[in-house]
Amino acid sequence: MARIDDLRKIATRLRIHSLRMTTVAGSGHPTTCLSAADLAACLFFSEMRWNTKDPADPASDEFVLSKGHAAPLLWAAYAEAGVIPLESLLDLRKITSDLEGHPTPRMRWVKAATGSLGQGLSVGVGLALAQRLDKSPARTFVLMGDGECAEGQVWEAANSASYWKLRNLCAVVDVNRLGQSDPTMHQHDLAALARKFRAFGWDAVVIDGHKIDKILGALKEAGKKGKPTVLLARTLKGKGVSFIEDRNGWHGKPLKADELARALEEIGCLPDVDSRRFVHKPKPFRKTKTVSSSDFPRTAYTEKTATRLAYGNALRSLAKVNPSVIAIDGDVKNSTYADKFFEAFPGRAFQSFIAEQNMVGVGMGLAAKGYIPFMATFAAFLTRAHDQIRMAAYSFSNIKICGSHVGVSIGEDGPSQMGLEDLAMFRPIPGCVVLYPSDAVSSEACVAAAAAHTGMAYIRASRPATAILYPPGEAFAIGGSKVLRKGERDAVTVIAAGITVHEALKACDALKKENLGVRVIDAYSVEPLDKATILREVAETGGRAVVVEDHYAAGGLGDAVAQALAGKAALTHLCIRELPRSGKPDELLERFGISASHIVRAARELAAR
Repeated sequence: MARIDDLRKIATRLRIHSLRMTTVAGSGHPTTCLSAADLAACLFFSEMRWNTKDPADPASDEFVLSKGHAAPLLWAAYAEAGVIPLESLLDLRKITSDLEGHPTPRMRWVKAATGSLGQGLSVGVGLALAQRLDKSPARTFVLMGDGECAEGQVWEAANSASYWKLRNLCAVVDVNRLGQSDPTMHQHDLAALARKFRAFGWDAVVIDGHKIDKILGALKEAGKKGKPTVLLARTLKGKGVSFIEDRNGWHGKPLKADELARALEEIGCLPDVDSRRFVHKPKPFRKTKTVSSSDFPRTAYTEKTATRLAYGNALRSLAKVNPSVIAIDGDVKNSTYADKFFEAFPGRAFQSFIAEQNMVGVGMGLAAKGYIPFMATFAAFLTRAHDQIRMAAYSFSNIKICGSHVGVSIGEDGPSQMGLEDLAMFRPIPGCVVLYPSDAVSSEACVAAAAAHTGMAYIRASRPATAILYPPGEAFAIGGSKVLRKGERDAVTVIAAGITVHEALKACDALKKENLGVRVIDAYSVEPLDKATILREVAETGGRAVVVEDHYAAGGLGDAVAQALAGKAALTHLCIRELPRSGKPDELLERFGISASHIVRAARELAAR
C-alpha cells in the first residue's frame, strides 16, 4: 500500500509540473499530460529498469512517447528521476532549451522524434528488434494516445510486432476519449480497441488508467503470453481539474495564471516524495563489441549491370565486414536484389512486407540502438513514407534508403511504378545525402559512402542494365562528381546523373562528329552537389549548360544545378514535363525529352547563341 501511495504522489507531482510548465510557456498540451500521469508514474518509477546516468546503456528499458504532444509529462518524469534539474522544467519550449514542445533527440534520453502521430509504435518495434539482436533482457514501452490509433501505421506496426513475436514490446494506450477537435473514433469503447489489437495477434488488457494497482498488475504480466502486449487504459483527459476534466475544447490550451491557481487548489500541494528512490536500475548487461567497416571488396564488373543489382551485391559484401548493417525489405527484395543479403544473413534481415511507413519507423528504432539499417523499395512507393522520412531527419537518424525503379526508364510497368518525385522529396531534408549512381561500380561505391556517412542517405537505383563507365575501385566521395568527357574547345557542359549519363555520352559522341565539343559531368552526388566543379566546368564552356534527368522538373538535379549556377549561365533543363505512360525504356526516354537526341538538340541551340 505504501508503494501505491508513493506512486500516486509521484503522479500528482507530474500533473503539477505539467500544468506549471505549460502555463509559464504559454503553450502546450496539459490535458493529455494529466490523463497519462498515473501511467507514466507506474512506468518510470516502478516497472521500467533504466539507467538515469547513461541513456545508451543496453541494459536499460526503452521508452517512446508516441503521443508526443504530452512532452511536458515526459520532461516532468525525467526531472523527478533526477535526469534533468527540476528548475529546468520552466524552460519548456524556450529556444535555449532542449525541452521542446514535442520530443526530439536533442534531449539525450529521447531515441526518436515524435509528434506526428501514429509513428511511435513502429519505432518501438525497431527498438525491440534491436534488443533481441543484442540478446538484451531489456524491454520497450510505447505510450500512445487513442486518437492516433486511427492511423494506419499503428496497425502496420502492430502487425509486424506480432509477426516477429516481440514479447519484449509493451504498448500503453491512454484512452482519454477526446482528440484535438472531436471525440476519438471509439471514445471509451475499450472493447473495440481490444478486438483490433487481438486481431493483430496482441495480448490486449483493459484497465482503469487511474488506478495504480491495476496498472501495476497489468504491467507485471506484460509479455508472459509470448506476445507483444497492449494495455488499454481508460482515462479522463484533464484528470484532476474539474473544469477541464473530460471536456472537449481544451486540447493544446495551457491554463491561464488564474486558471492554474484554481487547478492547483483542486490538486493540492506538491506532495513530499523522493521520486528518485523509485527508479529501478537494470541488471548489468554488456552488448558484444564488434569491429565494423564500410570498406568491402568490390565486384569486378565486365558487362552491363543494373545499379539495383549492384546495390544488392554491395549490401551483401558490406554486411560481411560490418555486423551492424541490417536489411529491411518492402516485399521487393527480388527486384532490389536485397535478397542476396537475406540469403546470406537471415538473422539480420527483416521483411516488412508492403508497409513502407512502418518499414522506415522500424529502421529508425534499429538505428537508435546503433544498427545501420538499409531499407529498399521502389522509389515511387517511398512517397507513402515521406512523413516518416521527415521525422527520421528530426530524429538525426542514421538510416539508409534505396529507391529503385526510378523514372520513365523502368519501361512497360507504367507511370504508377515510376519514381519521378523522389529527388524532390529527399533533397530538402536537412542533412540527407542523395546519391544517384550511373553504373555498377559507382553504385557499390555509393553504398560504401552511405554506410560510412553518419546520418540519412538515399541511393537512387535504376532498373535497366547500364554499361560500366568506371574502373574497379574508383572512389566516389559524397559531394563529388566525375567529369567524363572534356576537351579544350568544349562549347557546352552537360550535367547528368544515373541513366541520363549514358544518354549524355551518346550525345557527346554524336556531336563530336559535328565538331561540337560537349563536356559531360556525372553529378552522382545530387545532395550535396559538387558546386565548385560544376561552376568551373560550365564557366570554361562559355557559361552554357544542359541538365538532363529522369525526374520531374521540380526539386531534382535541375533545381540543384540552377541554384548552384545562380543565374551565371544559360541553362537548359531536360526532364519529364508531363505524365508518362507505358512503353519501352528507349521509347520513353525519347518521347519525354531526355534521350541523346534531345541532348544533341539542346546543346546545338545553346552553342549557337
